[in-house]
Amino acid sequence: MSESSRVGVESPIGIQESRPGGGALLVAAFVLLSLNMRIFFGGVGPLIPTLQLSHTAATVLTTLPPLCMGLFAPTGSALRRRIGDERALFTAMAVLVVGIVIRSGGTAGLFAGTIVAGIGVAVLNVITPVLVKKRFPPERIGVMMGVYAMMMSSGAAAIAGLSVPIYHATGGSSAIALGVAVIPAVPALLALGTQLRFGPDKGQAGAPAQWSGLLRNRTAWSVTGFFGLQSLMLYTIFAWLPTIYVAKGIDAATAGLYLSLCVIAVSAGGFFGPSLAGHKPDQRPHVMVTVVLCFVGITGVLVAPVSMAPVWVVILGVGLGAGQGIPGVLYVARTRDRQTAAQLSSMAQTVGYVIAATGPLLTAALFSVTGSWTLPLVVLLALLVVNMVISMPAGRNHTIG
Repeated sequence: MSESSRVGVESPIGIQESRPGGGALLVAAFVLLSLNMRIFFGGVGPLIPTLQLSHTAATVLTTLPPLCMGLFAPTGSALRRRIGDERALFTAMAVLVVGIVIRSGGTAGLFAGTIVAGIGVAVLNVITPVLVKKRFPPERIGVMMGVYAMMMSSGAAAIAGLSVPIYHATGGSSAIALGVAVIPAVPALLALGTQLRFGPDKGQAGAPAQWSGLLRNRTAWSVTGFFGLQSLMLYTIFAWLPTIYVAKGIDAATAGLYLSLCVIAVSAGGFFGPSLAGHKPDQRPHVMVTVVLCFVGITGVLVAPVSMAPVWVVILGVGLGAGQGIPGVLYVARTRDRQTAAQLSSMAQTVGYVIAATGPLLTAALFSVTGSWTLPLVVLLALLVVNMVISMPAGRNHTIG
């Protein structure tokens, strides 16, 4: 038996695998997984004006994804302890596929499927950064988290741009426009199937997922606050940006394209943010730039002429993308081992997505009271100032514990 067959083959990107080709299969699975992380949500915002929902129903629909991702994030930690990271990711992707299919079944299916898909993504959210820490070498973590955020945003951008044209091309079928999200989800499920030979790590099964130490840690709360408020911005913009521009006199298709452009920029920010942050021991400058970009972008949406909308949605998108990618680097950089990284990821996403879920609700309530999008956007700007203050410890060069 050759030495390589006994100890495994190291892929060109530095991943130790137990058989030739394992590295390529892992990367393919990781890329396809990342592509599907937000695709189930990206098409909803542009279709809201066509779904014939009441304002209350539309608000609930846009709130469900982040709320489910927060409430069910602890499921990710529990599932990975029982069956391992790779098998838990496969299971969660299967749940996501089922949710997308259910969502195409009329109004009731739209809400039920959104909940099911949100549960699947909640598990994917928690485990994916842990998988990166486990299966990729340290010097690749920043780049891989950049790929994760970029592909996640690319999927959302594609569906945001295509949903309205598909709706019109199919004679006004929202079921088909929403159901096309299953097309990239099935290959991701099949790719993750190649990783099922990996079970729980030694000592992982039965290990408690306790937050007790993290709940008393300032850095853990700083990471959670940064992620939560940045996610609040993201889901509020995803939910209401087309509606904001329709209120400014733009037609629904063009408003949907503005969201698509914003999400493309999210993809760019999602790649470069964590890629740059992962190469530095101190991420405070990256956190600061992220918040500033969001502040400038929302200010442009609020006060700039509509003709300049593409400029401001791109700036905003870059900031939002960095704000989604950099927390994944922080989960890894601020912790000493995978168990703590999983606990921090679970805590930040459980609390953070519940915070994020208040964004669409808050802005909708403020709009209902004032009849204008001015006050909701001003409140978002104020929250960004708060985020700048509370997020600095998250980027400081140290580890929890």
